[in-house]
Amino acid sequence: MGNNLILIFGAVALFISSMVGLVYIPQILADKEITTEQYVAPNIENGHRIYVREGCVYCHTQQVRPKGFGADFERGWGEASLPEDYKGLTPHVLGTMRTGPDLANIGRRQPSRDWHYTHLFAPESVSPGSIMPPFPWLFEVIDEDEATNKRVVNLPGDFAIEGKKVIPTEEAEHLVDYLLSLNQERTEE
Repeated sequence: MGNNLILIFGAVALFISSMVGLVYIPQILADKEITTEQYVAPNIENGHRIYVREGCVYCHTQQVRPKGFGADFERGWGEASLPEDYKGLTPHVLGTMRTGPDLANIGRRQPSRDWHYTHLFAPESVSPGSIMPPFPWLFEVIDEDEATNKRVVNLPGDFAIEGKKVIPTEEAEHLVDYLLSLNQERTEE
């Protein structure tokens, strides 16, 4: 009976010391100034939801690796990602596979709203050989005469639709707002 009591007491002491060492001490030592909350504009939040819904995360990552851990820096994808780059939006869409380029810094690398609209509607029109699928349901195709006072997607040559104009929907606008917000430019403090 005495050995069982020592074993039980030892197990309880081990559990309590583990909790103190792994949970409570780090909480005491953690910087209270760090927060994961950040204001995100509603259009960017909606764009993030569309990005997740359309499955963009399956082909694109949003995590630039540091120098020496791949060719991300040499490809011009920007500086290595930091934890604060992921504040504000959940789920975090780091991605696991790169069928397409990393998008962590796409807002800085490709700041043209028109380029993004064109790329979403007809990817090969701006990226020859692209295997990205088009997203035509994010756009309306209307007659030319109905397109006055509307943002028109300027499709090049063979991709233009004769007598028609392509207009981004609100969802396309939000998705492009989100993509343009992906800018990991570091400011010197």
